Amino acid sequence: MAVEATDGNFDELVLKADKPVIVDFWAEWCGPCRMVGPIVEEVGAEYDGKVLVAKVDVDINPGITAKFGIRNIPTILFFKNGVVANKQVGAVPKSTIVSKLEPLL
Repeated sequence: MAVEATDGNFDELVLKADKPVIVDFWAEWCGPCRMVGPIVEEVGAEYDGKVLVAKVDVDINPGITAKFGIRNIPTILFFKNGVVANKQVGAVPKSTIVSKLEPLL
């Protein structure tokens, strides 16, 4: 189950997390985001307890979106120990997301 990350709770939720975090930057109006969203949720469920999945709505969280230079969505950032360890822009299959997550575990 993904948690909602916002400009207000991002640092506490993501940067201070004690496990890897997948952050899905998305928007309601974005077609590819609606394709990737369920895949990210599925990966989160499969790695439950090992990884945190957070979603950032770029339309209502401009601060965090700008801080990480998100210009295209969907963008998925993979965090480990509070730093961006990997990045994926655009709609991709589940195997691509898993291949970027595995080295962080």
